[in-house]
Amino acid sequence: MSTEPDVKPLVYNGRADTESISSSSDDGAVQSPLIDTRLSRRSFFAAAGAMGIGAMGAGGASILASKSASAQSTDWTQPGNNNHVIELQEASSFPGGEVKIDFFGHCAIKITSPSGATILFDPWRDDPSGAWGLWFKNEFPETLVDITMSTHTHFDHDAIHRPQSTMVLDRMVGNFEFADLKITGFADKHACIAPGWYKWTNALKEFGVEGCPPNNIGHMDMVVYLVETGGIRTLIWGDNRADPAEGFWDAIGQVDVLTLPVDGSEHILGYGQADAIVERLKPKIVIPTHYLAESTTYTLSTLAPADDWVKAQKSYSMLDSASLSLAAEEVSAMDREFMYFGGNVQTT
Repeated sequence: MSTEPDVKPLVYNGRADTESISSSSDDGAVQSPLIDTRLSRRSFFAAAGAMGIGAMGAGGASILASKSASAQSTDWTQPGNNNHVIELQEASSFPGGEVKIDFFGHCAIKITSPSGATILFDPWRDDPSGAWGLWFKNEFPETLVDITMSTHTHFDHDAIHRPQSTMVLDRMVGNFEFADLKITGFADKHACIAPGWYKWTNALKEFGVEGCPPNNIGHMDMVVYLVETGGIRTLIWGDNRADPAEGFWDAIGQVDVLTLPVDGSEHILGYGQADAIVERLKPKIVIPTHYLAESTTYTLSTLAPADDWVKAQKSYSMLDSASLSLAAEEVSAMDREFMYFGGNVQTT
């Protein structure tokens, strides 16, 4: 009489599958089955998935990760809908008025057009790999916006899953128009040589990749955005290099509001580099970004406040809130006015 178990093929999608799962030692010898041999390989994983468990060996030890798999994005669970976008889409005309800028810390800027259309740039998060340490004290707020955009794929700019957003235009190059907004994306490159005391760009060499063009690794690609609305042209610099090609400057044209990543550690741009960009573009308003705001950012980020750079300018304003409203007529009369949010950030 045979002592083998009575193996009955299990039917999967209309065909029998009798291949069972066995383990092997380092020398290749086949060991005892990890699970009951009456279950085929395919049938086992189908059953495990249906029950929401990992594969179990003798004694109940898990041989698959016990943590259930889940998608990072939770956009499908967000409340609300796209009714606001539909209303703007169907409008035949749009009112004039002020442009609102809200600061969410680091490089996260929300622009609201006179019609109420909203864009959020560069929501942040901690590095999911843990390699770059703990930067932020909280998760980015699940704020409601029409459009979310990212300048590049670094963790402190790419939490595009966090906002409750109808549209996500990740690293968009070219033109996009909606309601009373016109957005133009210009492809360029991330700053690749750290000008400050903390030479973070040396890590790229340690990882065996090139940070500087033309053979830079992909995450050092950048998109700079020009937003036109309410008669105001706002340039979102992101972490772009200080010396883009001449055609880049020609394409941008006049800039009314310029955001620049400058902090006391000179992490992305050095003071001299930033001053040169301001001198070349001659914006009406300059808004510092990418600095340490104590309400959102840990000192482990190695960043510092931007106070020293701001206070060295000819004309500056230390803002007392995280919101700024701008009228085109008033902006046109300004000349390189530095407006600094400091530690004031939006939290919702």
